[in-house]
Amino acid sequence: MDTGSTKNRALVSKAINKDNPVVVQVLGICSALAVTVKLEPAMVMAISVTMVIACSNLIISALRNLIPSSIRIIVQLVVISTLVILVDQVLKAYSYEVSKQLSVYVGLIITNCIVMGRLEAFAMSNKPLPSFLDGIGNGLGYAWILITVAFFRELLGSGSLLGYQIVPQAFYEAGYHDNGLMIMPAMALILVGCIIWIHRLRNPELMED
Repeated sequence: MDTGSTKNRALVSKAINKDNPVVVQVLGICSALAVTVKLEPAMVMAISVTMVIACSNLIISALRNLIPSSIRIIVQLVVISTLVILVDQVLKAYSYEVSKQLSVYVGLIITNCIVMGRLEAFAMSNKPLPSFLDGIGNGLGYAWILITVAFFRELLGSGSLLGYQIVPQAFYEAGYHDNGLMIMPAMALILVGCIIWIHRLRNPELMED
């Protein structure tokens, strides 16, 4: 029982840190360009992707013995697209302004490499509970990267967080200016690159690959 619990915890913790899908496999970074200018849409996207990965992993794992190999990709896409439609409708119903900010990017969760990658690499060959936890772990691994990038871009680029002014007005009166470069798409990739660099310094064994 303890061994099972340890393995389950490892599925989540490793995906968040050492085997993070963004910093190790460099997957899902397109979102970093699109939705990290502000923290709020980045958080919503992070939650949405986590829910889609976890639930699609769970469903595909439960059906894995019933899915013919020849049509498994089609079945996976149907499951993912259905979940994405549900997420999109929930956002429109309960957080319409954020839904407008995310625009087409919610729909592009369907093509997120992390989602398809976990279905193929894990859910198709493992039981539902480990698959669900694997989805949670990879979703959270993706989430903290997205939120970290958005945190610095909004704070340094707009002087605010979640729409609230953080940099005191006195700083602006003394000559402080927001860094306009932070709200440009290139800075998202630079920040992700810095996170990857720090992660690999902390895990030197990854440098050998």
